[in-house]
Amino acid sequence: MKKLLLGTILCAAILSLSVFEANAQQQDPVISKIIEIGQTDNQTMKHLDVLSNRFGGRLVGSDAYNNAADWCEYMFKKWGLEVWREEVGEVPVGFNRGPWFGRMIGGDVTGVGGISLHFTTPSYTSGTKGVQRGHVVKEPKTREEFEKMKGTLKGAWVLITGRSSGWPIDYSAKGDSIRAAIVAENIEIDRKNREIETYNKEVDAFNRTLKSEKVASKGKNQPEKREKKEFIKRKDAPALFYREMVDAGILGIIQSAPVPITTLYDRKNLKNMTFETLPTIPDIKLDEQQYAIIEKMVERREFIQLEFDIRNHFKMGPVKFHNIIGVMKGSEYPDEYVMAGGHLDAFDVATGGVDCGVGLTPALEAARIIAEAGGKPKRTILFCLWAAEEFGLWGSSHFVNNHPEKLEKISNYFNRDGSPLAPVEITVPPAMYEDFAAIEPALNTINPDFPFKVNKREGAAPPFPSRAGGSDHAPFAKKGVPVYGFKLKDAKGYNFSYREIWHTDKDLYNMSIPEYQEHASVVTAVMLYHLANLDHLLNREGMYSK
Repeated sequence: MKKLLLGTILCAAILSLSVFEANAQQQDPVISKIIEIGQTDNQTMKHLDVLSNRFGGRLVGSDAYNNAADWCEYMFKKWGLEVWREEVGEVPVGFNRGPWFGRMIGGDVTGVGGISLHFTTPSYTSGTKGVQRGHVVKEPKTREEFEKMKGTLKGAWVLITGRSSGWPIDYSAKGDSIRAAIVAENIEIDRKNREIETYNKEVDAFNRTLKSEKVASKGKNQPEKREKKEFIKRKDAPALFYREMVDAGILGIIQSAPVPITTLYDRKNLKNMTFETLPTIPDIKLDEQQYAIIEKMVERREFIQLEFDIRNHFKMGPVKFHNIIGVMKGSEYPDEYVMAGGHLDAFDVATGGVDCGVGLTPALEAARIIAEAGGKPKRTILFCLWAAEEFGLWGSSHFVNNHPEKLEKISNYFNRDGSPLAPVEITVPPAMYEDFAAIEPALNTINPDFPFKVNKREGAAPPFPSRAGGSDHAPFAKKGVPVYGFKLKDAKGYNFSYREIWHTDKDLYNMSIPEYQEHASVVTAVMLYHLANLDHLLNREGMYSK
C-alpha cells in the first residue's frame, strides 16, 4: 500500500513537472524576456527616487507635480510609447512647500538653541514672514475674554482648541459665518446659564430652609426637596475669533496633532482663493505631546517663546493639471485596451513615497520592461498616471466621463494605491478564470518567495456598485469596467502599517519596500501583456448580478 501510494505521488509529481515544462516551453518569449529584465535590471526604485526625492511631494498646483508629469511623459517617449497628455482642470493659485523649522525657548527648557518642535502646516496655507519669534497665549473663547487679552495678541502664537485631523482652519466666508453663529449661540447659552445659576441659588436656599423646618417639625407635612437644573454646555470650535485675532496681529495659530501628523488641505479655501486673498498667518499642527507641555507652561504663566521659519510659497494661477497616459499601441485591436496605473498627485508634507509611489512606479516600470523586451501587444496597453486623486478622483473621473465610448472596450483596469506589498493572488469571475489561470505558471517563475495564485470566484455575483471605494478604480467600476486587482501580502513580515504613512509626514521614499515593489512591477507587466494578447476581451458575464 505504501509503495502504491509513493508511486502515485511520484507519477503526479512527474506529470506536474511535465505540465510545468510544457507551459515553460510554450511561454511567449516576450513574457520570458519581461521576467528576465524584471529579475536582473529592475528600475522600479530608481523611478521612485526621482519622483519622491528629485521632485518631492506632488501636490496638484505645485512645481513638483508639473515636473513629475513632464518627466513621466519624457520617460514614456524615451521608451518608445506614445503619450496622451490630457488636461483635467486647474487650480486658481499654485503652492510650493519649502523647508520648515521651529523651536521652543524659555521656561525650564532654556539651553543652546532651545528644543526643536515637530510640526507641519496644511498645504495652501501661509508661511512665516522670515524667522518669527513670539510669546504664546491661549485663544479667547468669549467676547469678554477677547477684549481683556487683545493687547497681548499682537506678536503672539495662539494655542487653539481641538485635535487636528489634518485640515486647516476654514477661513472662508462660510467658516467665518459658522464661527460667528457659535459665538452668538454661546452668548445666549451664557444668558440662560446665568438664569440657571440664579435659579439654583434659590433652590439651595429653599432646600436649606426646608431641611431646617423638617428638623423642627420632625418632617411632618413638608414639601419635597427641589432639584437644581443642569448648566448648558457651551459650544466650541477652534479659533472662534479667527478674524479678530488676525486683525489684532497674531503671528499664527497652533493646534494639537496626533503623531504621525496628518496634513491635508481644504478645497473650500482653495476654491475661493486668489492671489489677492491668500491666507496671511501660519496654521501649525504641533506634536500633541509638545503642545501639552507648552499649554501647561502658558497656564502657569511661565516665560516661553516659540520661533518658526516656515517657507510656504504661492504662485500666480491658474495652474493647469493633467493625466499622463503612456500608450503602447495594439497591433491587431488598437481600439481595445488593458490598463494599469495609480495617481500622480500626492500630499506634499512628505514625498508621496507610498501614496501613490506604490502605483506610479510599477506602471512606469511595466511600460519600460515590456518595451525593452520587444513587446508588440495585440491590443493597446494604457499606463495611466492620474491627476488629482486626492482632490476627489478628478483625473480618473475625467477619463471615464469624457470617453464613454472606450469603456466597453476596456478588458481590465489594474489600480494600485495602498500598501507597498507583494501581489500574490487574484480572484476573478468564472467566465474570466481560464484567461487569468493561463498566465499563473509564468507568474510563479518571477520570484519563488512570492508564489501567485489565480482563484475562481465562488458564490453569487456581487450587485452592480453604486459606490466602489476611494481610489481611481471606482469611476471605472461604477461603469461596469472590470477592475479586479491583486491581493497583497507582507510575505516576509516587514510589519508595514499603511495607517502610519497615509496622508502623514512619514510618507517618504524609505517607507516603500523595494523587493515587493519590484515584484509588483513584473507581475503587472506580465499580466498586462498576457491580457493584451488574448484573441478576445475578457468576458464580463457574471461580473455583477443583474
